[in-house]
Amino acid sequence: MEHPGAGGINSSECENLSRKKEMSEELEANTMDSLVDKPFATIDIKDDGGITDVPQNNLERSEGNEWLSKDQIKKRKKKHKDYQPNYFLSIPITDKEITRGIKILQNAITQQDKRMSKAMTDDGSLHVTLLVMRLLNDDEINIGIDALLELKPCIEEILQGKYLTLPFQGIDTFENQVGFVKLAEGDHTNPLLEIAEAAKRTFQEKGILAGESRSFKPHLTFMKLSKAPWLRKKGVKKIDPKLYEKFISHRFGEEMVHRIDLCSMVKKKQSNGYYHCESSIVIGDKNGGEPDDAELVRLSKRLVENAVLKAVQQYLEETQNKNKQGDGSSMKTEEADRNGTDSDNNRK
Repeated sequence: MEHPGAGGINSSECENLSRKKEMSEELEANTMDSLVDKPFATIDIKDDGGITDVPQNNLERSEGNEWLSKDQIKKRKKKHKDYQPNYFLSIPITDKEITRGIKILQNAITQQDKRMSKAMTDDGSLHVTLLVMRLLNDDEINIGIDALLELKPCIEEILQGKYLTLPFQGIDTFENQVGFVKLAEGDHTNPLLEIAEAAKRTFQEKGILAGESRSFKPHLTFMKLSKAPWLRKKGVKKIDPKLYEKFISHRFGEEMVHRIDLCSMVKKKQSNGYYHCESSIVIGDKNGGEPDDAELVRLSKRLVENAVLKAVQQYLEETQNKNKQGDGSSMKTEEADRNGTDSDNNRK
């Protein structure tokens, strides 16, 4: 064995290097685990939603092959973090034929490779993403809700009283990392693209950071490797096309769009597996677009929360004003008392 002084590496140094590598991989896996419930995470941010990818760990060189300082790297990471979306407009997939077909597809894949079971999307969270955005606080969430409500008449104008039906057929992937069922071409394509554009315009006009740089590509995700980061350690770095080759042209069914939801990527999911929903609009409802029971509950809850917040704010303002007035009166009383005492002393 060579001595360290002669340029070699001893066994202790080898163990330290190996341990550092394991810790790095463990940290990366833990970070990925915290993001698996989001519809967009690391590579999925770009591939699943069309959003610019999160910066990679090796950022010493820029796109122009220039060396970057640590401060520049931190600024770039902060910029990407600041613009990472945390809300999205969702078209929920509820058609039984589609959900059953996707379940059969997922089972067929896991039968060939059981490790893939952890990479599958839950039944209750199946959806098509219409738009992604970043909402930082309750005020911005309320603005987002208002934008969603304003979007409804725009959609009705686009559809002109017709139903929007989305047919799903065939399988594809984003860089073999995200598996999805494709939206078949047809008369529904242009209306859906117009609705997506109207949504982007409506939200941006209200000052919300919404949309992405890449063109809108509607799809139905059924699996993504980022849900199981440990697969990479097992040598699974890509989705093998052989796993879904029997479904490559399979027709999964049609979803009649009846609702668009404003959903959170980070809040706890509902009991049925669907994302936390702030508000919804009903599309093409047979009862004239009246909200369903779930929507009425959400709207009622939002109205109560807003009323309570306004009442608390008003109470605090009134209390502060009374305190200010009280302080002024106390000061005048003290001043009068002092003047009275001075007068009495002068008489004496």
